[in-house]
Amino acid sequence: MGRGPSIEGRKNAEDARRAKVFTKLIREITVATRSGAADPVANARLRVAMDRALAANMPRSTIHRAMHRGSGGSGGKTVRYEGYGPAKVALIIDGFTDNAMRTVADVRYTLVKHGGKLGTTGSVAFQFMRCGELVFATQGDAAMEDRVLEAGVAAGVDDVINEHGESTLLCAPEELESLQQRLAVTGLEPVHAGVSMRPMNRVTVVDASHKALLVLLERLHALDDVSKVYHNALLP
Repeated sequence: MGRGPSIEGRKNAEDARRAKVFTKLIREITVATRSGAADPVANARLRVAMDRALAANMPRSTIHRAMHRGSGGSGGKTVRYEGYGPAKVALIIDGFTDNAMRTVADVRYTLVKHGGKLGTTGSVAFQFMRCGELVFATQGDAAMEDRVLEAGVAAGVDDVINEHGESTLLCAPEELESLQQRLAVTGLEPVHAGVSMRPMNRVTVVDASHKALLVLLERLHALDDVSKVYHNALLP
């Protein structure tokens, strides 16, 4: 009879998974700090990133080093790539790197391997709108959805979207901080807050292209230097 993984093997696998999670969280803290203030009170995106890191048991010293890096204390820069996935789905890929040549090579290789291709700057960006978003977990709770909707309407948000168990409030990027502060007074705290690139129109992807796109998105998210991937596909 075959034997299952050893205790050491399971521990190594868990350590590898934890390291991968930490890498993504560190990059998000770094990017959040660089895109706003190095103060979680004044920077909603940084505050949410720090909360996620603490929930994952990341040491505060690691969080502070990531903030120091994002505020210009060490090398690294934000990067953005545009391209296409299967069925010509538009993609915007954001990241943070200390070696842009390595990162673009990794992104290009991943795209080509999974039925996509790298585009030029501006090739797909016109299909997206830059906006601030606050995401609340509602999980089909009608009362919670109504609460978020009422608070959003009262605050003058641009739109409210309910999908995938979440309610998302959209606003102008420069209004994000003040909007979150006003909602916090009502007891509403988002699971995510930040500036996003939302597609103005979505395209339906079916059959083999749908499966290939899901694999591509998973592979792109798995790259260490990639922090966000935006697309205009209509997925279940």
